[in-house]
Amino acid sequence: MKRAGLEAIETPAPVGIIIPPAASVGSVIADIDTPSLILDLDVFEENLRSMQALAERHGIKLRPHAKAHRCPEISHRQVALGAQGICCQKVSEAVPFVMAGLRDILISNEVVGAPKLALLAQLALQARMSVCVDNPQAVKDLSRAMASRSATVRVLVEVDVGQKRCGVQTTAEAVALAQLVAELPGLEFVGIQAYHGGLQHKRVFEQRRQACEKAARQVRKFVGALEQAGLPCAVVTGGGTGSAVFDIAAGVYTEIQPGSYAFMDADYGALDWGEDLKFRHSMFVLASVISTPTSERVVVDAGLKSLTAESGVPLIADHEGLRCVAVNDEHSLIVADTGSLPGLGDKLRLIPGHCDPTFNLHDQVVAMRGGKVEAIWPISARGLST
Repeated sequence: MKRAGLEAIETPAPVGIIIPPAASVGSVIADIDTPSLILDLDVFEENLRSMQALAERHGIKLRPHAKAHRCPEISHRQVALGAQGICCQKVSEAVPFVMAGLRDILISNEVVGAPKLALLAQLALQARMSVCVDNPQAVKDLSRAMASRSATVRVLVEVDVGQKRCGVQTTAEAVALAQLVAELPGLEFVGIQAYHGGLQHKRVFEQRRQACEKAARQVRKFVGALEQAGLPCAVVTGGGTGSAVFDIAAGVYTEIQPGSYAFMDADYGALDWGEDLKFRHSMFVLASVISTPTSERVVVDAGLKSLTAESGVPLIADHEGLRCVAVNDEHSLIVADTGSLPGLGDKLRLIPGHCDPTFNLHDQVVAMRGGKVEAIWPISARGLST
């Protein structure tokens, strides 16, 4: 091909370029390309069993939140251990889970807009779907969308118990909205959503307990007002990893929605857990040392495109003397407070500050047991946020 003023440039015909897989079943950690999201299956399964057993001891249901991982393989394992179903935070996020055979899903969020409502109606024809509402117009729009497809969706009135985000503010609003739901076609009123995310990360155990008890008192007020109005709540759902032990003991919730407990992260790891629950880190971002520019620091190949730092820089597992001091787009800087720095090519397991958005940065999670890759699971709902 010749362009005006330029000599003819010969370019080779394009050929297929194949990116090798980051890991294969049977690989050891030294063979895994980096950065990669990895899961210690033994610890992961222990975490699942611990939360499930806690819920069962108190006679309430566990509905783990899939926004923490967006991976149907993980949800299947939670349901196999006895979970009631799962939560998703967005309608599109739920699609891969329904396609993978998960059939009891709560969209723990408000759904507004014709495209989202149409998709929810499609899902409601294939699975038992539940959704949250806090606005009369949204309820009417939801009913029209369901009726147009002859579908039915279970509806939870979201109540604000201190989060100051979504949710009706008063018991009178909750009763009026529940009555509207009960009157309209395609909708089944089943109870309330009462989640307080602000409680989950209170560091001190006793402070977290007191805050959860205060929220539970608000939940009881809403439940009582609805029952008095002839609208009993078959479902009272909420709670998270940080509040689970208190929400279960409160005696007002019928189910809880923790998600991070399966994996943990640096932020949750900093909480005072007391004696009833002790979860361990099962999820890591595997990184390699790619530069040793000085005797004071090394650089690894995992940055903000592999883990998030809004909850703090990552911790380094297995190396108490190492500390991350900065996270850039493609790099993290590591120093040694005690001991020696790792060498070029050495691999480190980083513990992200926040597990949920870190999962959303990866296409797959490498599941390992005994130092070997046992499975590779796609994060099928990655990027599905509408």
